[in-house]
Amino acid sequence: MTSKKKPTVYITRKLPDVVETRMRELFDAELNIDDSPRSQPELVSAVKRVDVLVPTVTDRIDAALIEQAGPQLKLIAAFSNGVDNIDVDAAARKGITVTNTPNVLTEDTADMVMALILAVPRRLAEGARILTDRKGEWAGWSPTWMLGRRIAGKRIGILGMGRIGTAVARRARAFGLSIHYHNRHRVSPETEEMLEATYWDSLDQMLARVDIVSVNCPSTPATYHLLSARRLALMRPDSYIVNTARGDVIDETALIKCLREGKIAGAGLDVFENEPAVNPKLIKLAGEGKVVLLPHMSSATLEGRVDMGEKVVINIRTFFDGHRPPDRVLPGRD
Repeated sequence: MTSKKKPTVYITRKLPDVVETRMRELFDAELNIDDSPRSQPELVSAVKRVDVLVPTVTDRIDAALIEQAGPQLKLIAAFSNGVDNIDVDAAARKGITVTNTPNVLTEDTADMVMALILAVPRRLAEGARILTDRKGEWAGWSPTWMLGRRIAGKRIGILGMGRIGTAVARRARAFGLSIHYHNRHRVSPETEEMLEATYWDSLDQMLARVDIVSVNCPSTPATYHLLSARRLALMRPDSYIVNTARGDVIDETALIKCLREGKIAGAGLDVFENEPAVNPKLIKLAGEGKVVLLPHMSSATLEGRVDMGEKVVINIRTFFDGHRPPDRVLPGRD
């Protein structure tokens, strides 16, 4: 690449130092040192002048923005696994290739799913707050105080048995949970046998029969409010729900109502329907010990972010070397 003009690359958020250093070595990269979210006018200005846009999951790369891109913009190299914030079809019509960073966040996200599966029934956040926020309340061990629910022997229903869902199943099985799942396509017989997993063609039937629901499907038009008020009402009153995927898969208003009325025992949420805004009613429920809330951090490990950055670099280099980038996102895949 040294004999060629370096492609101009616009990076919308602060990335790990090692990634930014590599970007500057290889490309004419414009960094976001203070990590302030870029406005739509700033994004419009960028796509009119740069060769590559590197957005993150919080940037809205819609058809209106893409339409204003200059002819020099040929690649949107997303620093994210999901691309629900990018209009891939509009990019294709404009002759712009889109790439993402798959396969690097699977283990980190699955770890956080298990953390929430433990935290909610075992009341971990509630117990921790007693020692830090309500000093003096703890009088010592008692046989009937802070009782939670046992994990081993329960049934987990995994909604979305892709890479992350399968990684969750491996971990859950080690904790003594029996594996149930609903997916667009049934996994291989070998995977089912390895996990001793039960496939449910009907999501409704699975929801009514499991103790814990883990949401691990992508956000698409087909999965918007997939867990609707009707479906949430099918869950058992002693069941729990964990979501580390996307907030809009669950009808948040309906979930709050179910939690408030005791129709669902608890929830662990790392994503929200209108984030970064969090519904005040959810925060109130967290204070009452009914939910555990995290600020979209299930994939937040240094190792994971560096791996994502390396994939972005490889996608850009491969593209400008005249080859198809390894992580190209095809239009019309949903």
